[in-house]
Amino acid sequence: MTEEPPGAAEVVDSVLGALADPTRRRLLDLLAAQGEATATTLAEGLPVSRQAVVKHLAVLDAAGLVTGGRVGREVRYTVRPAALDATARWMATLATDWDRRLADIKRVAEAAERDSPSKRPD
Repeated sequence: MTEEPPGAAEVVDSVLGALADPTRRRLLDLLAAQGEATATTLAEGLPVSRQAVVKHLAVLDAAGLVTGGRVGREVRYTVRPAALDATARWMATLATDWDRRLADIKRVAEAAERDSPSKRPD
């Protein structure tokens, strides 16, 4: 695999942990579609309480996936794509490594088949 910048593994771990929950993935979908929203607005589209949404947003914020900014009395959340981009790059690198390994296995298997003595009819 390629060399990762310092802290990259922690970012990926945090993002994958945050995305493990379907409610948090749905929150990201809603935020991506709306641009920004409050916890109250987000809770309207989910089968969980506003307090639960706030807790999920705190996990997403800790993972670097969202940020909340105060506008008057409201906290409006938006998506922060950098951590998700870093995770996508890690996954793409992982996929490339697996593709290379599978191509190597295929090449070895085809060479073994080509070099094996042909079967004689009995």
